[in-house]
Amino acid sequence: MQIQVLKSKIHRVKVTGADLNYIGSITIDESLLEASNIIEGEKVSIVNINNGERFDTYAIKGEKNSGTITLNGPAARKVQKDDIIIIISYASMDFEKAKTFKPWVIFPNENDNSLT
Repeated sequence: MQIQVLKSKIHRVKVTGADLNYIGSITIDESLLEASNIIEGEKVSIVNINNGERFDTYAIKGEKNSGTITLNGPAARKVQKDDIIIIISYASMDFEKAKTFKPWVIFPNENDNSLT
């Protein structure tokens, strides 16, 4: 049996921009992608702490060490600059493997989205 489990989580980062006219997705600082083991194009769920919005999109790579967290396209309507969000990805795996799987969870600095 396969189940879905938490694979990666970027816990509480600040939205740095919202670009309604971009084609879609969320732009995430490359250093945050690497630390959380999220790859470009991967489906991610977004939880907005400020307004309770929850939605799915896909990740695109932003400039490394820039702190960039930008919601693009229609998702830009669900956030405002400086909102705090959680970015989550899931993986399907065998039930027995899931019992011992350890997700990648990172806690960036909320002020500048850095890892230090």
